[in-house]
Amino acid sequence: MNAKKTLLELLGRAGVFHVDAEELIALVEAGAISEAHSEIGKILGVPPEGDEPYASGWLAGARAVDGELVNLAERALRRAIGPAMTDHPLRGSGREGAARVRTPVGMVDVERAKVAVTPLYLAFSHASDLDPEVSDEVLTAVLGTMGVVERVGYAGRLEEFAETHRSRLAQVYARYGPGSRIAVHGRYSLIHSPTSIAVLERLTATPSALRTEWEDAELPPAWLEGLAIAWRAADDSPPA
Repeated sequence: MNAKKTLLELLGRAGVFHVDAEELIALVEAGAISEAHSEIGKILGVPPEGDEPYASGWLAGARAVDGELVNLAERALRRAIGPAMTDHPLRGSGREGAARVRTPVGMVDVERAKVAVTPLYLAFSHASDLDPEVSDEVLTAVLGTMGVVERVGYAGRLEEFAETHRSRLAQVYARYGPGSRIAVHGRYSLIHSPTSIAVLERLTATPSALRTEWEDAELPPAWLEGLAIAWRAADDSPPA
């Protein structure tokens, strides 16, 4: 509580409104609990060696802790953004088409996404004068495909995506991004924006949901199609 009070005071001095600071702190708390939940999930299918009663008891205990972490994370998120959540968002996250209550994308969600995408983009490209500067609109569409728990952990998901598809992303930005021979082609304009990393991740994970949000936001269909074409043209094979 002392740490929270200190953070609130420091953020207030930096010009962050109290309600926004409270939300940020609650999201950090929920994110930490969600990460612990994710780590426990990795070991649930691998009981320790030993006789059957011991292994059974160990798994039962791990599942009990796992379930309570879900409850703790949900309570933290409710404190941060209110009750409009799925019944079990942690258990259902990442499944396209899973039932969820759509929670509006807020300014804090968008700002966190900006912080996440920019360094990842600059690892493959450089700042471009042709960036269409529609970051807020694009990221709002991207984040609209997710439940609230997924938004909390989205920075980590983006890092994992960039690492898994490093070679493929490098090809996309080399062929179609700043400095390429088709740098001024309108269809590939969004590749000049850091938000393209986020769009490519959603095209891979939840393409149907992304297209729905894209249409609702009235963003240019050619931008999304250009990214899809560039992504299909590349592959994950390392360069020879």
